[in-house]
Amino acid sequence: MCGIVGLVNSVGPIDRSLVERMTGALAHRGPDDSGLWMSSDERVSLGHRRLAIIDLSPLGHQPMISEDGLTVIVFNGEIYNYHEVRVALQQIGVKFRSASDTEVVLYAYRVWGPGCLDRLVGMFAMAIWDQQQGRLFVARDRAGEKPLFYIQKDGRFAFASELKSLLVDQSLPRKVNPEALDDYLAYGYVSGGLCMLDGFAKLPAAHWLTYEPEKDRLVVNRYWDLPLHNPSENHLEDLTDELEALLTQSVRGQLVADVPVGVLLSGGLDSSLVAAAAARTAGKGVKTFTVSFPGHPKFDESAYARRVADFLGSEHTELVAEPASDELLSALIHQYDEPIADNSMIPTFIVSRAIRGSCTVALGGDGGDELFGGYAHHPWFLQFERLRRLGLHRLRLETSAANLVPIGIKGRSALLAMLSLSTPQAALTRLLDPVLRARLTSRPISFAPELRRSGLASGRTGIDAICAADFRSYMCDDILVKVDRASMLTSLELRAPMLDHRIVEFAFGRLSSNARVDGNSRKVILRNLAKRWLPSDFDSHRKQGFTIPIHSWFQGPWKHLIQDLLLGGSPFFDKQVLGPLISKLQATERGGHRLFQLIALELWRREYGVSVVT
Repeated sequence: MCGIVGLVNSVGPIDRSLVERMTGALAHRGPDDSGLWMSSDERVSLGHRRLAIIDLSPLGHQPMISEDGLTVIVFNGEIYNYHEVRVALQQIGVKFRSASDTEVVLYAYRVWGPGCLDRLVGMFAMAIWDQQQGRLFVARDRAGEKPLFYIQKDGRFAFASELKSLLVDQSLPRKVNPEALDDYLAYGYVSGGLCMLDGFAKLPAAHWLTYEPEKDRLVVNRYWDLPLHNPSENHLEDLTDELEALLTQSVRGQLVADVPVGVLLSGGLDSSLVAAAAARTAGKGVKTFTVSFPGHPKFDESAYARRVADFLGSEHTELVAEPASDELLSALIHQYDEPIADNSMIPTFIVSRAIRGSCTVALGGDGGDELFGGYAHHPWFLQFERLRRLGLHRLRLETSAANLVPIGIKGRSALLAMLSLSTPQAALTRLLDPVLRARLTSRPISFAPELRRSGLASGRTGIDAICAADFRSYMCDDILVKVDRASMLTSLELRAPMLDHRIVEFAFGRLSSNARVDGNSRKVILRNLAKRWLPSDFDSHRKQGFTIPIHSWFQGPWKHLIQDLLLGGSPFFDKQVLGPLISKLQATERGGHRLFQLIALELWRREYGVSVVT
């Protein structure tokens, strides 16, 4: 697990000190080693910060150069099947100098080109300078676990694991992308290839790109996608057998490391299954960690996690979460590059920081909800799909309803979902509706984020459609961003066994709808697996995860953040709209998430010195 940077200049030599500073900005991602390579003509440079996980020796140093000097790689991530790929390469004559997975990827590219990605099982962002082809090759893993930002401007191409590394170059503008801002206000994150800063972009998950400096040409391609839905007719028990084998295989592969490994155990279904698979694979020496919130029983799952840990016989640690200080919140806002409204970044960071004291790698349960239908809006979506047959959405009443029904009223989101011009799911899961966004920002009404999100299903129907949209958007651009930045701020590698692409393909290709959601029952197949692996009294219907008592915190230690936003204002928002909105959000317990969304955006703007002029 590392941080990678690179700069390719088609118009002249590169400033070496700039690449050194870009690399230094990622020191938290890789505290164990640092490296920089520059081509003989000084027009290509790659930088790397290393968190050593596999092959701790100097032979794992990056940037890594092929024996003939024609290919150079910087790599961030883990390839869990690198042994098998290594053997395949050895059989055709490739010789290796190290035991690292990075060298395997380097020669896999040399042999198979971009097709090497089809053979890799893992999470990664990589860049390879191919001297023979005169091009840079950059790729990102199928689910989007590892990040990659880039910018092409004035004959130069630059990339980095985190946006803050690119912003070391003070000549680059810091203006808000209005399309990305609309995305954030709608859903609390910036989706797909968009970036909150205008002119920058993110390489989408499951894509690779090439940049040819001689032609100043950038080409982006998709190399993997969710399989077509062709549900199996097998009985639920048979499908559970398959999932059991796949999850066991994935966890076994992801426990491999030359450093200590732990498991994040929230006490919920997904993380408990991962912990159970780890215990079944590695025995009772597995280390598990959870977060508790004393005084907030609604959010405290430590007792459930403790029950699972006792059953599995793991070495269990409970961590106490206190309200985040101003300093911690500022550090997290800075770390996240783009604003993100997911306040569970705080407990994720807290547990990551604590785990790092005894482990360098940890496994979590991310992906279970998106793959197997675990969110509350999943069964609702099916109900709304049926109700939409009445055709009310064709009357285009959503805008009128948004104006008439005050925010904070119970059932408002459901009503707007019923009348949504795109899909009910797009309205159920958004934070601010198009009318409110337009009033708050004094901009025209835009349905663009909803239309983009509804289009992510790509012709799918029912629960398969909503799971596909959540996998391609919310999981990739919120959940995985939250996990990557929070963990890497503490130099901890977090792995997600359920995002092994073979499990993803199983979930989207083979599962029937009722193996995911049946009536109001969610994650049917995972609950069936829980009967085999977890205590008989385990409540598989309960869902919480690492969340915080945000409403209480806004009533107490975070109250000054609201006052600061009201008194200081923000160039993002119309003051005449902002004040009444905040009052309404403060009055309802469910308003805390939207309050955090607004405050996080303004804190991010101040932290990064961003201009709102577009």
